[in-house]
Amino acid sequence: MSTTGRTEMGTTGRPAPPTTGPVAEALAALPLVDHHCHGVVTADLDLPGFESLLTEGEPWPGISPFDSPVGIAVRRHCAPVLDLPRHAPADEYVARRAELGADEVNRRFLSAAGTEVFCVDTGYTPEGLTTPEQLAEAAGAGAVAYEVVRLESVAEAVAAAEVEPGEYARTFEAAAWEAVRQPGVVAVKSVAAYRTGFDLDPARPTEGEVTEAARRWLARGGGRLADPVLVRHLLWTAVGLGLPLQLHTGFGDNDIRLHRSDPTHLTDWLHLTSGTIPVMLLHCWPYQRQAAYLAAVFEQVYLDVGLALHHVGPSRARAVLAEATEITPFRKLLYSSDAYGVAEFHLLGALAFRRGLAGLLQERVDTDELSLPDALRIVRWAGRDNARRVYRFSDDT
Repeated sequence: MSTTGRTEMGTTGRPAPPTTGPVAEALAALPLVDHHCHGVVTADLDLPGFESLLTEGEPWPGISPFDSPVGIAVRRHCAPVLDLPRHAPADEYVARRAELGADEVNRRFLSAAGTEVFCVDTGYTPEGLTTPEQLAEAAGAGAVAYEVVRLESVAEAVAAAEVEPGEYARTFEAAAWEAVRQPGVVAVKSVAAYRTGFDLDPARPTEGEVTEAARRWLARGGGRLADPVLVRHLLWTAVGLGLPLQLHTGFGDNDIRLHRSDPTHLTDWLHLTSGTIPVMLLHCWPYQRQAAYLAAVFEQVYLDVGLALHHVGPSRARAVLAEATEITPFRKLLYSSDAYGVAEFHLLGALAFRRGLAGLLQERVDTDELSLPDALRIVRWAGRDNARRVYRFSDDT
């Protein structure tokens, strides 16, 4: 391993940490559990295709997504994995990807990320994206993948089957139960933040309210579920399923109304559902402090700052993690990449998490605010063990 932080690849085949010391070394060696991510594309990408996957927004004429924090991070930290110099120009970077081929590119980045478990959201899987099994196979070294069921996709499939309004609630609940009973399913997810926001009536809707809302939705032909009553019904159905519920919060594409995705809007609902299921607040930026508050005062709430980390880049990941951990109990912090589309995001998410948390904890050790044994426990908890405790993977004893 580099003693200066300048060597690009460590002895594990992963990018070396920026500093030495026992905390950085422990994080560099730790196989991670990525408790929320997506598949990656299996086809070769040209420059426009790659750029379209670099951003949560739409590429704009004359403005390349490479000229953004995440684009710069790709050229800096991912180029060496493709045998290119650091900061290789964007066109050379994409040409090298195509030369190696998608399978080899995915294998290199997924294996370099050092992730041993992937929890894969399969609710948005267009043609040409890896399955959970393919993702784990590309990562190699005994990596395994589990599935996260997106409940909006289940509801929309029920609507597409032309269910009667009065039968919608029962049929959706039955379909949700069927989905979570499939082998390898460890959690459910809702994208309510995109569809309605969280500033909803927290109470469980009545049967009559659900039937009337279903009538309106189905009369419009179903499609995208964005009815507040039906979203409330979906969230309460999730409680009954008994699995951890992942909730996208904060940063996302321009479909989201950011102010309505503040997780503190969930406070009353969390009171009503206390003692039921784990609630996993995903990503959170710029609401990582609000999410930390909820994790500190509600037993069932956990959080990560995935997605944000590779978009802010490794140099700023520490600042985001610092705010997320100001008051968060250390048994409540998890790692996720929310990587989607390009395998680079699996690597960048892991790299930013390792470097950010290492710098944060090492500083506290150096100033005697934290003992080294405690820091190493937090490393294991956040990077692996917290997720294993919540999700109870089938390979755990």
